[in-house]
Amino acid sequence: MELAVVGNGEFVTGFRLAGIKKIFEVNDDELETTVGDILKDREVGILVMHGDDLVKLPEMLRNTINDSVEPTVVTLGGSGESSNLREKIKQSVGVDLWK
Repeated sequence: MELAVVGNGEFVTGFRLAGIKKIFEVNDDELETTVGDILKDREVGILVMHGDDLVKLPEMLRNTINDSVEPTVVTLGGSGESSNLREKIKQSVGVDLWK
């Protein structure tokens, strides 16, 4: 399983420097299509995106993301809806690892 990162140039730069291979630098017009394609990619286990980008997606795609177990979608930063990493791990594994 691979880690994929989608977002603008500023957001993805650190991940690129960390050696992540699946980096998708997109603008707002490409965001919906790219996220949809990543969700269909069976090699991706975790998708990382900015919280503000999640808010820009259509409601139907946001619902798909929130229900997605594989890949697990984690949002970082932003002022919009954010994914709670603990809840995502609990959803993926089926157990709350912090208890």
